[in-house]
Amino acid sequence: MEFKYLSILGSGSWGTALAQAFSKRFKNVYLWGRDQEIIDCINKNRENKKYLSGIKLAENIDASTDIYEVFDRGDIVIIAVPTQNIRDVLRKINFPVRKPVISASKGIEIESLKLISDVIYETLDIEKELIFVLSGPSFAKEVALGLPTAVTLAGNSETGEKLQNHMNTNTFRLYLNDDITGVQIGGAVKNVIAIATGASDGLGLGNNARAGLITRGLFEMTRIAKLFGGKPQTLYGLSGMGDLVLTATGELSRNRTFGFLLGKGLSVEKALEEVGQVVEGAKTVKAIHRLIKEKNIELPISEVVYRVIYEKLSPKEAVGILMNRQPKREEL
Repeated sequence: MEFKYLSILGSGSWGTALAQAFSKRFKNVYLWGRDQEIIDCINKNRENKKYLSGIKLAENIDASTDIYEVFDRGDIVIIAVPTQNIRDVLRKINFPVRKPVISASKGIEIESLKLISDVIYETLDIEKELIFVLSGPSFAKEVALGLPTAVTLAGNSETGEKLQNHMNTNTFRLYLNDDITGVQIGGAVKNVIAIATGASDGLGLGNNARAGLITRGLFEMTRIAKLFGGKPQTLYGLSGMGDLVLTATGELSRNRTFGFLLGKGLSVEKALEEVGQVVEGAKTVKAIHRLIKEKNIELPISEVVYRVIYEKLSPKEAVGILMNRQPKREEL
């Protein structure tokens, strides 16, 4: 396989940041988005003013609203669109795909309770060995600025090594993992836990509470990973614990910020408006809520996050529910 051209679906902050990060490793990077104003701004001004204002983009990034052209041009395709939109976006691709497709989106499809890799396989005419997942502690702004970042690339080892060797840069390092399921669960569920830690911080509950939520949140992530057939140990790596710590504590985290605003007393609608971008955890928690009901699985942090967002439970009441649960042994 020869990799000269990269295609990225999604011109938001993450897709644009990945285009910038990988621009030094490809002759051209083709970026697709729906918003013509964003596309024009990238092509004319070398800037995504809406999502990554002030960051000068590389000259070899070409943006377009033509999804067929962008998808077809790349030797590798990265998907960086909101999780719940991926199936509809990929349905537009009506030709066989014989090149690696990498999901850089994080979440679980609400309607089907399926992971993104499964959605890709069901929607595209593609072999499973060509489907990969990119996940880990990586704020888009820092990636675009060229700050050191380490993430996980999960999928087939043989092709994965070729991707790793070609896509590694001196600021963006990829570690291989064959547990594509566990890696996706980490990337999806950590957003829900980050909403909880943000709400805790918004309530002023302190460092002890935050550490407890992160640790017990990691347990919930491993429990869900096992339910889907993933390896629990995967969640102790970059795509699990690494991403959880970043998203639950970092000031650039949309999910943490959303939770923080809820903790400060804003309504769900006002908090979402204030964040101004997709809060994936607020959608993923719907899928987790369905899992709780259908699989009779205990995930108390995720459950109260769902109730705060969709059943008008106050963050303060959520704390009371968590702290007054039946005493039990610590499971690891």
